Amino acid sequence: MSIKAVLFDLDGTLLPLDQDLFIKLYFKEITEYLVKNGGYDPEAFMKAMWQGIGAMINNDGSQTNEEAFWAVFSKLFGEERVKKDYPVFERFYIERFSNTKTASKNTVWSKRIVDFLKKREKAVVLATNPVFPSIATNNRMGWVGLAPNDFDLVTTYENIGYCKPNPHYYTEIAKRIGVLPSECLMVGNDVSDDMIAATVGMDVFLLTDCLINSKNEDISKYPNGDFEQLFQYIKAKI
Repeated sequence: MSIKAVLFDLDGTLLPLDQDLFIKLYFKEITEYLVKNGGYDPEAFMKAMWQGIGAMINNDGSQTNEEAFWAVFSKLFGEERVKKDYPVFERFYIERFSNTKTASKNTVWSKRIVDFLKKREKAVVLATNPVFPSIATNNRMGWVGLAPNDFDLVTTYENIGYCKPNPHYYTEIAKRIGVLPSECLMVGNDVSDDMIAATVGMDVFLLTDCLINSKNEDISKYPNGDFEQLFQYIKAKI
């Protein structure tokens, strides 16, 4: 079946990234900011962040990831405090989040490949794990010259109730853009999170530039390679 839509992961895929460094910088920056501007205890805040992320990862689609995340904070700190401090979190993404950019590298390939697909009228989805608000996702895609209007759908914590590696995350995307999973190609760098798309019938390509393979799987079972090999694979598929 011909490919009608291409789904791209962001961190480590369209955006070359040292994932460990990015996570370290992110938690450092957000904790310092919320301790200073929200008066949180550092240990309690970090605990809440990890519990909130866990709630999103385990979300079953009954609520958005945003709702799942803030339910944790409300339980730990109270609804009134969360309402009061929500604008502080938003300001963090405006004022400090870009400090994590040092964990990333630029590339011309991402914009080139996305533009190629758009010119051929294929649906393009930014299928980044939706644990961040849209402001953070829009910020990161901008580091490689991309913008929200380059995509037919961008998954963020505001607009979906699943996370990777839940297969429902991928079937939900296909449903929203009006195609069958078998008409989709999922491109990502994380064997566990991204290649799981194959289990719902999607074609997959494992980008190896910033490979994450936590379970040491044999990656030869997946089409894989660098950006240039990805581009050739896409051209052959469409």
